[in-house]
Amino acid sequence: MTKPLIEPAGAGLAVPLRRAVIFDLDGVVVDSFAVMSEAFAIAYAEVVGPGPAPFVEYRRHLGRYFPDIMREMRLPLAMEGPFVRESYRLAHRVTVFDGVVDLLSALRERGLLLAIATGKTGERARSLLDTLGLLPYFAHVIGSDEVARPKPAPDIVLRALELLGVPADEAIMVGDAPTDLLSARGARVDAAAAVWAEPEEDELFAARPDVVLRKPADLLALCPPAPVR
Repeated sequence: MTKPLIEPAGAGLAVPLRRAVIFDLDGVVVDSFAVMSEAFAIAYAEVVGPGPAPFVEYRRHLGRYFPDIMREMRLPLAMEGPFVRESYRLAHRVTVFDGVVDLLSALRERGLLLAIATGKTGERARSLLDTLGLLPYFAHVIGSDEVARPKPAPDIVLRALELLGVPADEAIMVGDAPTDLLSARGARVDAAAAVWAEPEEDELFAARPDVVLRKPADLLALCPPAPVR
């Protein structure tokens, strides 16, 4: 598949006004895949029984709300309880991607507002960010349980815009899954594909991101200092 698109390193294009950045959480801000894999395997063993847990397939659905993924994979919704329990227990093992803290600091210094729009529940996302010391960077953290329709519907991005008080054309959404990009597009927000967690690029690019970010610092080229109101 032909790659989309503009990569900030050599784009050379006029940059529109930005006042806000909306981030997905897993695979963009934090590397939680090892913890997810272990929590998923434990939940699968408890609810389904012995045998290999289909985590590779689960990861392809990331960005969606956990119950929606279970329905898509035809797995028992009862897996959610042990999965969430183990995710909390193992949260201290989640790491922040290299360059993310510097990016968040720089964006805040430039006057941009930041939000999280995640497939996790809001409570679990806020707890994880607090554990990692990242919660103060974000004006709002919105979980899939806090909107009527989770990703790929636009509701969670629209809610972020509403809370931030920013119009769609002054925001950008950063995600690592097709559901993130589809949610952004539905809200008329520019969609940036983050690939530093090495997602399946063909599937991600099929969602037609507006820009590809190879490392967190690439976003800075698209987010100059916000003018003071």
